[in-house]
Amino acid sequence: MVQLAIPNSIYLECPNCGEKTLHEVLRGKISKGGDVLETTVKCQKCGTVHSAVVREPRAVSVPIIVSEMGQSRRFSFEFGGDELVSVGDELFVGDANVVVTSIEKNSARVQSAPAGEISTIWAKRYDSVRVKISVNKTSKTLAAEITALPDEEFYVGDTFTVGKDEVVIHTIKTKTGTVRSGGAAARDIIRIYAKCMRITYG
Repeated sequence: MVQLAIPNSIYLECPNCGEKTLHEVLRGKISKGGDVLETTVKCQKCGTVHSAVVREPRAVSVPIIVSEMGQSRRFSFEFGGDELVSVGDELFVGDANVVVTSIEKNSARVQSAPAGEISTIWAKRYDSVRVKISVNKTSKTLAAEITALPDEEFYVGDTFTVGKDEVVIHTIKTKTGTVRSGGAAARDIIRIYAKCMRITYG
């Protein structure tokens, strides 16, 4: 268990605001066990000064199944029991960066849940991602894909080689829309649309 330190500020439930707000820590002391912080705090939203007791949350180990290139591996990941885990969260598991794709709580799939209530997490590795490409070549469209780093960016107008063809990107379909100018990171791309470049010789 990691021993608590006295922070300068902390998010707590404010008795006046009725919600979790940022509080300035005016003074505090840590228990001999190092896992309880008794403190006097001031809400930064309404100015209310009150006392609070903060406990180091118990750690829980949650099974996490990581898929990579069609294969799955099982790990366990340690969270604070009250820590909220959501679909889309990025974690470092084993030797890889992964993104949470699904969460199971009480035999149901949910978008988020406290770690202590989760039975299984599914995730996929994203050290590298597969980017799908549709290439327009005269009267037919060819399907291809390339492997890229998640943060690698592709731009409309970029040229690269697919098979024996030089192609140029004209449209990028992302998770949030269609890009016809500008670019997008590989992790956000659903499909790249490109066309073969016509090469003329003088």
